[in-house]
Amino acid sequence: MIEDLWYKNAVIYSLALDSFMDGNGDGCGDFEGLMRRLDYLETLGVDAIWLGPFQPSPWKDNGYDISDFYGVDPRFGSSGDFVEFMQHAHGRGIRVLMDLVVNHTSDRHEWFQSARSDPDSRHRDWYVWSKQRPSNWRKGMVFPGVQTSTWSRDPEAGLWYYHRFYDFQPDLNIDNPEVRTEIRRIMGYWLQLGVSGFRMDAVPFVIEGSPSATVRKPPLHFEYLTQMRSFLQWRTAGAIMLGEANVLPPESKKYFADGNGINMMFNFYVNQHHFYALASGDARPLAQALKATRSLPPSAQWAHFLRNHDELDLGRLTKAQKAEVMERFGPEPTMQLYDRGIRRRLAPMLGERSQIELAYSTLFAFPGTPVIRYGDEIGMGENLALKEREAVRTPMQWSHEEHAGFTTAEKPHKPLVTDGPYGYQHVNVEAQRRDPHSLLNWTVKMIRLRKECPEIGWGSWRVLATRQPSVLALIYEWRGNAVVTVHNFAGVPKDVRLDLGDVEGGERLSNLIDVEEKTADKAGVHRVALEAYGYKWYRVGGLGYALKWERDSGAGVRW
Repeated sequence: MIEDLWYKNAVIYSLALDSFMDGNGDGCGDFEGLMRRLDYLETLGVDAIWLGPFQPSPWKDNGYDISDFYGVDPRFGSSGDFVEFMQHAHGRGIRVLMDLVVNHTSDRHEWFQSARSDPDSRHRDWYVWSKQRPSNWRKGMVFPGVQTSTWSRDPEAGLWYYHRFYDFQPDLNIDNPEVRTEIRRIMGYWLQLGVSGFRMDAVPFVIEGSPSATVRKPPLHFEYLTQMRSFLQWRTAGAIMLGEANVLPPESKKYFADGNGINMMFNFYVNQHHFYALASGDARPLAQALKATRSLPPSAQWAHFLRNHDELDLGRLTKAQKAEVMERFGPEPTMQLYDRGIRRRLAPMLGERSQIELAYSTLFAFPGTPVIRYGDEIGMGENLALKEREAVRTPMQWSHEEHAGFTTAEKPHKPLVTDGPYGYQHVNVEAQRRDPHSLLNWTVKMIRLRKECPEIGWGSWRVLATRQPSVLALIYEWRGNAVVTVHNFAGVPKDVRLDLGDVEGGERLSNLIDVEEKTADKAGVHRVALEAYGYKWYRVGGLGYALKWERDSGAGVRW
């Protein structure tokens, strides 16, 4: 059972194959290049890689417009290259998750071509059609700044088809049992090739009932998720679904379905309040967001993140909170994506090394599984000259050599960050490997620290009172062991008092980062001094306490 729940204490690394490493010199990242960098990822300490889309695609939406669910796009290599990559990854103990993009297909997919050309095609009902233009044809757009409708007329079919995203991405009719069977077949194919699960794209739209000209708000079919979970467990032990669903906390419970739905879900709610805390110095809304999302089935887990391949969404904040985050991290119009978010990388947004460390230390201390975006471990910047979300999808910066060591081609397929303090000449893996004080080496140490604290992934937790609005303190307890993390979001030093109550061994704290031993006063209270943007991790009862418990209980070390 412990092995099947591997994801509860894992560190996941998110990367875009086309922007990570070019192995054949054509300017585009590929599986050959990724294989060459597996040693780097192993040294970094990650447990799993989440791969962005790599299946055949016209590439109008970074591969999220798939034209063949059972292949590898030639720009990335062959199916044989994928199999070889999987063998090398597994040889290093690294699991692989892949994007499952089944809300829609490319309009060039053979299913859609068949559906549009023949009314009697078996694929006609695999998509959502309307004879008349629906009255809500301009409602529900995901990209309102660039998308003009959610229904478009196909001249060949003479019908209107539904597309929650762009018009070249017609939605599949998930209500059709044949489509759901095909989705399970797709999952089974990639599971057979060794993946450990799927990051499921746009989950709320996948389970949304097919709209029509008369139904304005289709129901959500959560039973579709339980069917997929059942299939997943039957086919591969330990395989998971990691869902993308930016929903409010009360709604998230339905996606986990008492442990029978998706295994993990990205915690957008905490992510947005985390950035508010970083912008304002007020940790109280963040603490409330954590409490609001704490109720989970035993086998479920949150995936916490700082940045991803999209914009920083701020839609769950109040109007005043959103304005404060925008002013602090995206004050210029070029940094914003319409009115909904910020299209920047983490390092230039936060600016100060101390605040970057605070952000990542808090991420690792959150109750859940941390997900790191490629390049953030070295503090890469964005290229705001690129349109929309492309600004944060620039190639990985490996060295100060031409094209950042990403490719030997004359021109990379995507522009690099070349100017300013975040240019690849200054920010790259090669330089930071040799610098003991670099962000990269600090990140490696923090990943190691996170793995030394399995209480965070397995244990129960609560927020400790600090009487300081800027300080977030959490305690985790599991099998007689406990860990305390304390983070100061203010730009000035803070002193806090921590009362661990009746926690066993709570009279003593050992710092897991610095040389520091603390003993509680006569009232059982610890006094902790934090620097501006400071953070501390403590083991309750002393450094040898956990090993002592294991020895006395005869349980044996389980992590």
